[in-house]
Amino acid sequence: MTFKKIKRNRPQNSRRNKTQKSKRKPTSNINPEELVKTATESIVAPYVSTIDFSQFNLHKHLNENIVKKGYKEPTEIQEKCIEDLIAKKNLIGIAATGTGKTGAFLIPIIQQMLENSHVTALVVVPTRELAMQVKDEFNSFVKGTNLTSSCFIGGTNVNKDIQLAKRRTRMIIGTPGRLTDLMSRNALKLGYTSILVVDEFDRMLDMGFSRDLDKIVLSMRSRKQTMLFSATLDPTQEKRINQIIKNPIRVSVVSGQNSSDNVNQNIIRVGSEENKLHLLLKLIDDPAFEKVILFTETKRQANKLTKQLIKFGVKSDVIHGNKSQNYRTKAINSFKIGEIKVLVATDVAARGIDIKGITHVINYQMPLTMDSYIHRIGRTGRANAIGNAFTFVDSAEPK
Repeated sequence: MTFKKIKRNRPQNSRRNKTQKSKRKPTSNINPEELVKTATESIVAPYVSTIDFSQFNLHKHLNENIVKKGYKEPTEIQEKCIEDLIAKKNLIGIAATGTGKTGAFLIPIIQQMLENSHVTALVVVPTRELAMQVKDEFNSFVKGTNLTSSCFIGGTNVNKDIQLAKRRTRMIIGTPGRLTDLMSRNALKLGYTSILVVDEFDRMLDMGFSRDLDKIVLSMRSRKQTMLFSATLDPTQEKRINQIIKNPIRVSVVSGQNSSDNVNQNIIRVGSEENKLHLLLKLIDDPAFEKVILFTETKRQANKLTKQLIKFGVKSDVIHGNKSQNYRTKAINSFKIGEIKVLVATDVAARGIDIKGITHVINYQMPLTMDSYIHRIGRTGRANAIGNAFTFVDSAEPK
């Protein structure tokens, strides 16, 4: 008996189609018309607390350091959080960027530490820049005390971090990847850490951080207090939030879903025949564009744009996840002191960069989500100043 080989009919170019599908670029879920908004006049009359910090009955050294920093009255988020957090209550705080969220959780934690030598805390943040900002803020609040802090972030020497993690410190600050790496090496042990803060929790609960965050939460067997802070709130994360924090007080000084009210926002439509780079150069040539953050969706695009800007005589530098921490720190410092006009960045700069005088935020492409957009434009219009944001919209985007 003879058997014939049966040829299977496969769709032509099936491999190519599969490859093409996998390379399909993600598209934005934002309607461009939502990105057109005029700053409101509410910034003329910013929130003014009816109390000052002395009424919180803070420790002498902490109160002195607050005064040295030039703080007189608490911001709205601070006024509504500090007493409850000193009382060791769980809390979810929603407030726009630049409204004092870091102080809202650091001040009550430091107060607890000064009252009880057994209190220790962990602050988990999504970016290196935010981690360093929190550490610097903590150190400024604890001058003259014996309180210490450690900061663990990617892009630094892991062997040095291992040695540092084995020492006892009252405040630990870090990004999820480095924290769980140190935990897996048995260098960092969180079993007796009593306070957990998850800053920018909306992003921390994204898939990229969720697993690491679960490991951290489970390891804190003696956790007595949990605080979640962010500028935005994603209703779809409510189930995950309830798994982390029990019976929290909820404090919101903004909706958590709207873009900043003190930022003028507009879009620039780019026709199919127009050169986007030339439009960008013409835009930032205006003297009003003194200090600009230019956001891109990819590291490759960020590198390319930076080279092009420098070629055309625009003082620029770039930060993204592939740059070393030393490089990123140097670039940010150059931007702060005005050595460069444009800082090109991916979303690593959307959270944690608190630089005075950023006049403009520009999105070179449409951000993928409104959450990303809100955090990006939050880099400008801080401390009751009016900021400006522009977003380039390619002709393929819906009108």
